[in-house]
Amino acid sequence: MSLHHLLLALGTSAGLSLGQDHQARMGEPVPGLTAAEADLFDAGALAFAAGLTIPEGLGPIMNDVSCGACHNIPALGGWGPNTVIRFGRSAQAGQPFDTLDLLGGSLLQEQAIDPACAETIPAQADVTSERLAPICFGAGLLEAIPEAALAQNEAVQASLGLAGYRRMFTPLEGGPAGASRFGWKGGPSTVMSFSIDAANMEMGLTSVFMPDDQAPNGDQAQLALCDNVADPEDAPDAQGYTRVDRITHFQAMLAAPPQTPRSGTMGEGVFAAVGCADCHTPTYTTGPHAIGALSGVEIHPYSDFLIHDMGSGGDGIADGPVSETQHLTRALWGLSLRTSMMHDGSITGGSFDQLVHDAILAHGGEATASQAAYLALSPSDQGALRKFLRSLGQAEFDLSDDDHDVDEYDWFFCFQQFNGPVPTAPHGPDSVGALCDLDQDGDFDLVEFGAFQRAFTGQ
Repeated sequence: MSLHHLLLALGTSAGLSLGQDHQARMGEPVPGLTAAEADLFDAGALAFAAGLTIPEGLGPIMNDVSCGACHNIPALGGWGPNTVIRFGRSAQAGQPFDTLDLLGGSLLQEQAIDPACAETIPAQADVTSERLAPICFGAGLLEAIPEAALAQNEAVQASLGLAGYRRMFTPLEGGPAGASRFGWKGGPSTVMSFSIDAANMEMGLTSVFMPDDQAPNGDQAQLALCDNVADPEDAPDAQGYTRVDRITHFQAMLAAPPQTPRSGTMGEGVFAAVGCADCHTPTYTTGPHAIGALSGVEIHPYSDFLIHDMGSGGDGIADGPVSETQHLTRALWGLSLRTSMMHDGSITGGSFDQLVHDAILAHGGEATASQAAYLALSPSDQGALRKFLRSLGQAEFDLSDDDHDVDEYDWFFCFQQFNGPVPTAPHGPDSVGALCDLDQDGDFDLVEFGAFQRAFTGQ
């Protein structure tokens, strides 16, 4: 009998349909959607993955043909290995940084529907910076964080010895201004605005909210020669939804990355003690949202969503009120499966521990004191902090290979953690068995067996 059939048979006979369930994995929908919302999520996933065609509005300059081409690791909606390029002219002779908007800045569109339309980095640019595509997981939950919570984060900055501030953004689709939730430099405060902007800037898709195509290096005459599709290009489908609507549905209803164990490891105390949590605020409760499953949810993104000075960790590019050395505090959830870190992906290769260590050392500016406190820790405490960060994105029961699914290999290792309902050696938050201890009561018993059955993917 295969393991799949064994799990099914034993789970059914044991009556294990009740009890706490495993957390949603990255790429899955947020729990609690209605049937209609689940249908919108599925349709949105198809639109997110599908390549845009030239008649549909692709180009004439772009960075790729679909959202999913850049956001796909470890699942659709995730991060990707590709980077985009920002450019500009550095501040000099009393003049501020110039994003070279009239020459197509600050984003370089590296692809074109016709070589004659291709964009290049202008000779006037003396600063370039690469940027990784961030994850979209939990985007709707971030949008649902009450504005008052982020205003409170800003209000306590001086008492923490910091100077973070909200970057306010008026949604492209209309509505009141709110603090940025997305972008390396801040920017959109809503998922819809993020979709509108990315569709236009990365794929060349115009909409009623951004009705103009990007001109190659700002050359409107060249744009007229290259673009033969009438604007706005993003028309409603048979159900009345545009592509921007569809990709917004998908992103807004993506579940938050899991965190295992859910209550954190011992290293989270170290994380707070050295000051990391001053900027990477752990917990929020979402406010009211049109999608009911996003309302009143406790989430743990680990970000204050404020703009901070990173010193030498900056990217050299200014963006509106955000200077060359400043960035929005990135949410850390989902960190465990990253193979490159920082805004440009420049920290790559080596173990997860090494990546995290190097990323901490790359933090400057307002993070300098925390960096020094980290370096002053004992090796064991440094390791505990890094182990905590590895729990951010770790799926329950994914014990064997950290590949974000639960299969026979994970069962082989999890079963070795079986210690019954009255364990003589309980699983602690930092033990390997904690990845299998769903209810965190120190044991792996029939409760966990039933949950493993429901989490089993067999892939």
